Amino acid sequence: MTAKATKTRTPTVRPVQDEAEFRRWTPQEVVDRQLLPYRSARMVREKCYRRELHHHRDGGRITFTADDLRLNNEAGAVQPLSA
Repeated sequence: MTAKATKTRTPTVRPVQDEAEFRRWTPQEVVDRQLLPYRSARMVREKCYRRELHHHRDGGRITFTADDLRLNNEAGAVQPLSA
């Protein structure tokens, strides 16, 4: 065997920092985990239909990414008067 044949390259595998970054949540999961301040999945879906919440329509289904949830929470933030 040659020196090149004995050297094998191992692929570099990056560990996933946070699996939640790649996860998609349904409206029911968002309500169950209280990720948005709504009490029913129907209310979340209606707000998505009216385009009041950031979301994705994957194959006709409403889903939320971690970025969508952050954007929705930032939109509801109130700035203090001293700022």
